[in-house]
Amino acid sequence: MAEKRTKNKILVTNRSARHEYEILESFEAGIELKGTEVKSLRLSRANLREAYCGIKNGEAFVYGMHISPYDQGNIFNVDPVRDRRLLLHKREILRLFGRLKQDGLTLVPLQLYLSNGRVKLEVGLARGKKLYDKRADAASRDAKREMERDFSRRRDA
Repeated sequence: MAEKRTKNKILVTNRSARHEYEILESFEAGIELKGTEVKSLRLSRANLREAYCGIKNGEAFVYGMHISPYDQGNIFNVDPVRDRRLLLHKREILRLFGRLKQDGLTLVPLQLYLSNGRVKLEVGLARGKKLYDKRADAASRDAKREMERDFSRRRDA
């Protein structure tokens, strides 16, 4: 009896997304890739910093995601920043499209990971943070860090 692998190997994360946006909801999407792109991703040679997602003609796409060409790929390598289709259910796409148009939200790629040998992209439905929101988050992080530091000092003493 074959056991299912459930551990996800994170390949690339978009660290700036959680700083720039307030993530309201996240979705797991498959991504349409060529063979050499998968090999590059397994080596974690991708960048999500400039990437964003959108819906065009009833299909979801990720734009601006850079996957470095595979070194041994020769003629099979494709354009590193080409638009890649996201594999979502039709009702998910329609729901996302409605939220994007109505609420003024955006779709942000959060991380790429391997799940059971397949590359998945975690996409977040997000609202942009204002400067004061970013400052408040930084202040709360600092306060939490300071409280943990004080707690560990008291415990050790």
